[in-house]
Amino acid sequence: MTMKAIHQTPIQQAVAFLRAGELVALPTETVYGLGAHARQPEALTKIFLAKGRPFSHPLIVHLASTAQLSDWARELPPEVDVLAKAFWPGPLTLILKKRPEVSTLLTGGQDTVGLRLPAHPVAQALLRAFGDGIAAPSANRFTHLSPTTAQAVREELGSKVACILEGGVCEVGLESTILDLSREQPVILRPGMISAEQLEQALKKPLLFSQQSAPRVPGMDPVHYAPETRLNLVATDDLEGFLNTLTAADLPLAFLVRRQPSIQPEGVHCLMMSEEPRQYAHDLYLTLRRLDQQGFKQIAVEAAPESREWEAIRDRLAKAAGRSRSSSA
Repeated sequence: MTMKAIHQTPIQQAVAFLRAGELVALPTETVYGLGAHARQPEALTKIFLAKGRPFSHPLIVHLASTAQLSDWARELPPEVDVLAKAFWPGPLTLILKKRPEVSTLLTGGQDTVGLRLPAHPVAQALLRAFGDGIAAPSANRFTHLSPTTAQAVREELGSKVACILEGGVCEVGLESTILDLSREQPVILRPGMISAEQLEQALKKPLLFSQQSAPRVPGMDPVHYAPETRLNLVATDDLEGFLNTLTAADLPLAFLVRRQPSIQPEGVHCLMMSEEPRQYAHDLYLTLRRLDQQGFKQIAVEAAPESREWEAIRDRLAKAAGRSRSSSA
């Protein structure tokens, strides 16, 4: 008698790969993640090797349910419950004191672990079927633009992943807010589209903001989230002045702006970006990745407004411009 092949859904296939120690790319509402079994050191090592990521950089563990938090964190301060009810599932990562058995590969050798419940339905389905934590940094090469589509993952990592779960374009488009709850006072270590104001309203107290991350968390390098093309930031009141300084050596140039400059020299391709921060965040990596493929000598970006709802975008643009600063230093 001939045995019929058992058909597996993409989620079942991904679960099998994870349990076998392979890498799986999965969509979240922020960016696509490069997932591995969070309890398998060999699988975690594959993440670092695939990305070219230093082993000192901790990974975020993605969970299906708040009931799993105590499997990874030895202390759950009262703020966890408040924030979980307000923002999970969603683009918020909490830094907590880790349990002794949690691998130091996950934590970059530190005593803390980053935990998050993603909102994307494909990520939720995978996590529920898997039944344990999935370590999942962004599915890109270290310091490069984070991928917000499955195609971008293929371009970044190719055959280094066993499978890529398709989930469309990521809704948020920027990495999660990271909030440290391992110290006496909560500290924002990485801004995201859950703003400091929203967190303060939920917790009913002010938060600190740390550029010198202690503990270390993803995305704190001076150069990060960067396109291959040199990127420069231009102050809003200097758009025309910047354009007047361009020479033939600077062209062709792509210019991301929120208002149309009064002049547009030949060889400058102006792209209008949204005045609304959530739409801008959604579009940013998609736009920069597309421009990377179009042969521009540089990308110029109108600096983001100084208001709090633009904090995460300012952070990502500053780090993206860091590559051009370091290359010209």
